Amino acid sequence: MALAYLTFLLVLPVGIVVWRTFDHGLPAVFHALSTAAAVHAIWLTVVIAFYAVVLNTVFGVIAAVLLVRHDFPGKRALNAVIDLPIAVSPVIVGLALVLVYGANAPVGGWLTDHGLPIIFSLPGMIIATVFVCLPMVVRAVVPVLEEVGDDQEQAAATLGAGRWQTFRRITLPAIRGALAYGVVLALARALGEYGAIAVVSGRLVGRTQTVTLLVQERYQNFDQQGAYSAALVLVLAAVIALLISRALRPKELVR
Repeated sequence: MALAYLTFLLVLPVGIVVWRTFDHGLPAVFHALSTAAAVHAIWLTVVIAFYAVVLNTVFGVIAAVLLVRHDFPGKRALNAVIDLPIAVSPVIVGLALVLVYGANAPVGGWLTDHGLPIIFSLPGMIIATVFVCLPMVVRAVVPVLEEVGDDQEQAAATLGAGRWQTFRRITLPAIRGALAYGVVLALARALGEYGAIAVVSGRLVGRTQTVTLLVQERYQNFDQQGAYSAALVLVLAAVIALLISRALRPKELVR
């Protein structure tokens, strides 16, 4: 029953997309992906995902260490806020960013006047993607930090090791697998983001159009080959990310 459910809900729709992509042969796929709009969309998606993953990796490690190793006022609030992107619709996130960083908002207007527009440009798209990917690294690293404990870190401190030296030689090797797992999850989430990006980007073809937006634009304009080919890129990225994440997933997280 479970396999049948997953087949009709996930495997069959994705399989049909892959099958329809090659209806007109492999040259048609290459042609659809070699247009200027498609190349720019792929490049922009990779750039956004890169910055989002880097920022979330740094924040995720810092937040995980704070939550596991330290007690401070507002700890529970921080722990709850990290999970906020899971509960809030990405569309609402995009709207909130427009209200804060839009050209007519106080903060966004000031930034625009000083030559740093946020909404309908790359910075806004990066911020939106960072927000939706926020929990991935944190939730992958926290259980491992709790599992390994801090005995080795305390021993290193008694031997005269500094905080950075302890982190580099003790903490980081212990969380390396979980960190890589969280990074892959964040990357997959960033590559497939649509809702928040659709609001803050303006969907400008050749300027602020990612691959997910390209799929919608091509399909609405009856360019099915272009839509299916762009969707295939996302499918391949998702499959590769899934395989890597399963290989990197820490054993203590596997059920």
